[in-house]
Order: sequence, then C-alpha cells, then structure tokens
Amino acid sequence: MQKIRNIAIIAHVDHGKTTLVDKILHSCAIFRDNEQTGELILDNNDLERERGITIVSKNVSVMYKDVKINIIDTPGHADFGGEVERVLKMADGVLLLCDAFEGAMPQTRFVTQKALALGLKPIVVVNKVDKENCRPEEVYEQIFELFYNLDATEDQLDFPVIYGSSKQGWMSTDWKKPTTDIFPLMDAILANIPPAPVSEGTLQMQITSLDYSSFVGRIAIGRVARGTVRENMAVSLMKRDGTIQKSRIKELYTFEGLGKVKTTAVSSGDICAVVGIDGFDIGDTIADFDKPEQLEVIHIDEPTMNMLFTINTSPFFGKEGKFVTSRHLRDRLYKETEKNLALKVIETESPDSYLVYGRGILHLSVLIETMRREGYELQVGQPQVIIKEIDGVKCEPVETLIVDVPAEVAGKVIELVTQRKGDLLVMEPKGDLQHLEFEIPARGIIGLRNNVLTATGGEAIMAHRFKAYEPWKGVIPGRSNGVLVSMDTGKTTAFAIDKLQDRGRFHIDPGVDVYEGQVLGEHIRDNDLVINLTKGKQLTNMRASGSDTNVRIAPAIKFSLEESMEYIQADEYIEVTPQSIRMRKIFLNENERRVNAKKFQV
Repeated sequence: MQKIRNIAIIAHVDHGKTTLVDKILHSCAIFRDNEQTGELILDNNDLERERGITIVSKNVSVMYKDVKINIIDTPGHADFGGEVERVLKMADGVLLLCDAFEGAMPQTRFVTQKALALGLKPIVVVNKVDKENCRPEEVYEQIFELFYNLDATEDQLDFPVIYGSSKQGWMSTDWKKPTTDIFPLMDAILANIPPAPVSEGTLQMQITSLDYSSFVGRIAIGRVARGTVRENMAVSLMKRDGTIQKSRIKELYTFEGLGKVKTTAVSSGDICAVVGIDGFDIGDTIADFDKPEQLEVIHIDEPTMNMLFTINTSPFFGKEGKFVTSRHLRDRLYKETEKNLALKVIETESPDSYLVYGRGILHLSVLIETMRREGYELQVGQPQVIIKEIDGVKCEPVETLIVDVPAEVAGKVIELVTQRKGDLLVMEPKGDLQHLEFEIPARGIIGLRNNVLTATGGEAIMAHRFKAYEPWKGVIPGRSNGVLVSMDTGKTTAFAIDKLQDRGRFHIDPGVDVYEGQVLGEHIRDNDLVINLTKGKQLTNMRASGSDTNVRIAPAIKFSLEESMEYIQADEYIEVTPQSIRMRKIFLNENERRVNAKKFQV
C-alpha cells in the first residue's frame, strides 16, 4: 500500500483556499523557524497578490504521519475553469471549501460538478465559522442538497464535514468546540481520501500542467497513471491528434514542500515533473516506447467570449512599450495558448489583428494585464459574445447570475438586470441580505457590475457562471451616455477642464498628454461631443482685480482595465501600454468617424 494522497482544494473565490494551504504548510513544519514566509504563499505572482485571487493552479506536498499528501490549489473563478478541469485529473479526492455565511456560490457549484463527475471523494470544510452571523448548519444542508442535485453517488453523499477557521488556524468536527490546530482536517484526509492506486504495466502519464525554466526549457507536470517513469528512459509522446513522437526523459523531479526534488524513478499515483521532452502540449500522454497507449484527452469547456487584439496605432505608439510589432503580439498570444487551454487565437484578414477567444472578461483581462507588465503595447476592441446556430436557431450564451444585496436596494438591482434581458428566478432573505438569482445573456453582464455597484453604494456581491446556449434574447441597450472626445493633440489644461465641467465627467487630470480622437470623459447627453482640452487662458498685460477666479475641478474618474473593457462600445478601442490605459475612437479624425458611422450601428 503506498502512502500517497492526491487532493485538490476547490471553492468559490475568496472562501479561503490559499489561506488554508498556508496553514497546512506551516503546521506540517516545512519551513525553518526563522524563515520569513508571509501570507498567501502560493499566490506568488504580482497579479494574484494584487487582486487577492488565484489565477494559476499550483501543487505542493507535505508529509503527515509518514504519508505524502500532494495538495493542488485551484482558482475559484469560473473564468479559469479550464485550469480547474485539467488539474482535477491529478487528484483522488477534493477538499470543498465553503464560507460559513455565503454558503454554496455559483463557482462552488461549477467546480463541484466537475469533481463529482470524475468520481472524486469529497471532504467538505465549512470555513470562517468565526464570522458574525455565520450559519454552519444551514450551509451543510445547502451543500448536501447541491451534491444531490449534481447526481452524486451514495459514497460521495456520505461526505465527512470539518468546521473551522483557516485564518485563525483551527479545524474541528464540531464548530462550537474550537481546537488549537488543523490536525483534525489532516486526519480526515488520511481517513477518507483513498490512497493513490498502484497500476502495474506499461507507462502512461498525462501532462496536465506546464512549468518553464530558463535553463532547461519547458517542463511537463502530470500524474503517473500506470507503470513507472525513470530517468533517461526512452518514451513515446502521444499528441491529441493521435500522432506519436519518440523522445527521451532527461531528468525527473517530484514535489516536496514548495519546491521540486530530483529523483531517479516515480511510480504510479505520484505527481512528477519531467524534463527533456520537446513539443508537448497539455493533454498529451507520455507512454511506453514500444507499445504506446493514449489516455483520454482532456475536454475543456468552450470559450464564450472573444476580443480583437491589434497592434497599437495611436499617435503615442512605441513611447512606453518594448514590444510593439505584430510579430511580437502574434508570438506572445500563441505562446499563451500552449499553457492556457481555455484560450483560442484565430488570425483575421489583417496581419496586425487577432481574435482571442476566452471564458470571460476576467480571463481576457488577466492576459492583457500580464502582457502589459511584460512590456507589450497593444489595442483591444469591445468584448463580443460568441453566437452559434443550433438547429437553425440563432443562440447565445446565457449565464446564471447571483447577487446578494441589502434589501432596501434590491429593487434597483432587479431593474438594472431586467433592462438587460435578465429573468428573476429566486428572491429570498439570506441573513440581513436579499439573495437574488437571475438568468441573463452573457452580453448583459458586460458593463453590469459597475452599474450595480453604483446603484447599491458598493454593497452588492455579484457572481455568475455559464449555464448554456439558448435562443437569442434580442437587442440589449448599450451605454446610455455619449463620450467627450479630444479635438486636438497636446497637454490638457486646468483652465479648459474647468470651463467644460458642465458638459460631463472627465477621466483625465490637467497636465496630461492627449491626442486627437482620445476619449476624455463621459458626456451628459447620449451623443458624442468633440472638445478641446488643450486650450490655455489668454494672458493679456492688463489685469482687472478679481478677474482671476480659482479653478475648482472635480476629481477625474479613473477606470481599471476591466471597467474600460465593459465601458467601451463597438467604435472604440482600449490602448494598453506598460504605463497607461487609454480609451480612444477607432477612427481618430472626426470626419472619418462620420463617414464610417454606419459600420458600427447595431
């Protein structure tokens, strides 16, 4: 009987997965006493730390009671569902984490469905029981109902439950009796998660994730499904399309703590990293040299949204970025598709533009933000949903939207969602909040978050997930106000902004370089207005006392990348450079915009 357990931690965003992994790492003493580790150890790239979410799944291992436990931390956001689907293949069981107040949220349902379908054994952890107004018993009932609705087997329905607070570092079988450590959870893992099965025979190992080292190149990570993989072994690489490449394994590593340890052989059931194989993709099988047999190819849900990526053509191109040509853009996008399975890149008629297909706005914005930090300059167009024809009917993706909001502003939220063709399905109290569930076209969610947060004073909690393709719901009204567009290129002046404040709200401050055709703010009416913000005050040599009034300017409204993506319309681009995010019209000149206006009418 081998002493290995493979377990994935799944949950909705912000329910405490990465914090729990921190506590497991600390309590299994993989750090020296004087080592500075900080919090959220596994969220190790800047974007993950800033947003407080996990984007890329990672694996670590700990030793507990002489058993090696491989732990896989997964993203909680449905936009990174491709990431979750492939790493669940490496696990024999899952820890389903749930917030003791929020209960089962849309993403919880999404990842649980994938785990149960793979036949994984679940352990439910009701986390954050130290919160005020928490309701652990209700959440337990809710999860049982969720498992039942997702067709869980008898064995899966008989799941153990552990209560606790990963932030305070304790777990217990009874939430009213706090302990001092998280060992009750570790004991539950050993007792309930089946040991990794041993399968004798010829080698089979599926590549489920990638790593990269500047010394040895691409590293394949996966779980050995059958047989034993050895250093310097000749193998066959079986591609998705059935073609076979002969190759040789140069080095082998297993996971220990946060790092990798070199080894000579890894038997079935363990997770390892392989160096020396070229030209592999995620989902390929490393198999026996003489008698290769392929494992089932990983199926990933299809993308639901696309965006146009093109080179930067604004008057300010090349001033801030290192990589500005279409060759740089093309190479970077295709490199991303190697490890980001849910992403697709399609070339357009123009050699400078590419259509990038993804799972949602967050999925695409993380890619854009990563490229921006690497020194790329690019422009992106308005996100579009992917429309299919099913049995001769035009269909579009429909999402389930859940909003938790204070009862007194629930009416505003319902009004905003129904304007965008959303149907209210459930409305019930949840603690001191109102719990609303809608079905809404994916198009309707673009730009909705900003409006809902404004209407509710920032108190709404929103989450959504893809449901299915359904018949087209009709035209959804876009942005209700027009924009203020720059007439000239130059530096903005406080004098000009002050004089034009009654025309709308600005997105830029005084003293900023702008160019003709750049979007500078939001107009108070529904049409676009061309304005000149570079005009200074006429200075004369005669001064009347009191004629100089103090300039009082309202603060500029700054948009993040996601907010800009939700704000722009079909005739606009976002210019993304390492230092700036600017919104602009596709046609910078006003006369050209008039000539081409019909192209963008719905």
